Parts: sequence; structure tokens; C-alpha cells
Amino acid sequence: MSPAGRHLEPFTGSLTPDGDHELVSFTDLDLTGQDSSGGRFDECTLLRVDLDGTRLDSASMIDTVLDTCRAGELTLVGATMTRVRFTGCRLGAVQAYDAELAHVTIDGGKIDYLNLRGAELAHVTLTNCTFTDLDLCGATVTRLTIEGCRIGRLDVNQARLTDVDLRGADLHGLDGLAGLAGATITHEQALELAPALAAHLGITVA
Repeated sequence: MSPAGRHLEPFTGSLTPDGDHELVSFTDLDLTGQDSSGGRFDECTLLRVDLDGTRLDSASMIDTVLDTCRAGELTLVGATMTRVRFTGCRLGAVQAYDAELAHVTIDGGKIDYLNLRGAELAHVTLTNCTFTDLDLCGATVTRLTIEGCRIGRLDVNQARLTDVDLRGADLHGLDGLAGLAGATITHEQALELAPALAAHLGITVA
């Protein structure tokens, strides 16, 4: 059953560009290398689906859940995601630049490289997950909350941040100090960033 308790029809066949999927359950499927660019997913669930090489460019996802999905590479370039939840997914490189995310949650799992360059994010929550590389270069981010996440490298070069809470991030590397304007960090994080901040401002600490 869907999160709203509605009956979902099981998916059969293959994905196609511009396909329209409403109240559909994708369960234990191998969709490797399939193309649903421009497709629509409304109130769908994807459970234990192999999405390696799947193309979802310019797709629209609304009220959809991706649970325990996996992919070495997944493309969501220019996609629109509204009230979408990723739970326990194991993903390699996710190309989602120029995408639009609103009320999106990523809970658990691991993503090696999440490319959100130039994307627009609003009311996004990242919880208890690991990112080797989180790329927000040039992104517009409003109300991003990070809780219990490990981030190997965060890139905020030329990003525009508003109400971004990084206090729950175990942050190991940062690119683009100037892009942190609009973010909230802890006292401990500020101390860790102090040498890089000093170098960025041309301050010599002796």
C-alpha cells in the first residue's frame, strides 16, 4: 500500500521516455540502463530496485518513495522532485544538476557523489546517511537540514544558502568558504574551519 494507504498496481514491462506512472509499485526489479527521461512518477514506490544506469532526466517525481534502491550511476538531470523520500539507498554517482527538490528527504544509506550543481533545493532533509562528495556548487538552497550525516567533501562554491543547518554534519572537507554565508555551524565546526577561513581571508596566524 502507498504511504496514503492507496492500492498500488505492480509495474510490468520496461520504462519508456515520457512514461506516465501513477500509483505504481516497482518492487524487486532490475531497471538497469532503462530510460524514463521526462517520465512522471506520482504516488509511486520503488522498493529494492536496481537503477544502475537508469535515465530519469527531466522526470517528475511527486509523493514517491525510493526504498533500498541501488545504482552505480543514476541520472536525474533537470528532474523535479516534490515530497520524495529516499530510504536506505546505496548509490554511486548521482547526476542531479539543475534539478528542483522540494520537501525531499534522504534517510540512511550512502551516496558516493551527489551532483546538485545549479540545482534548487527547498525544505530538504538529510538524515543518518553518508556522502563521499556532496556538490552544491552554484545551487540555490533554502532550508536544508543535515542530521547525523558524514560528508567527505562539501562543495558550496558560488552557492546561495538560506537557513542551511550544517550542525549535524560530520564534515571532513569543504570547498568554497564564501559560499557558507547563510549556513549555521557549531562552535566546534567553526574551530575546525578556522585555518581554512584564515587562509581564505589572507590572515596569517602566528
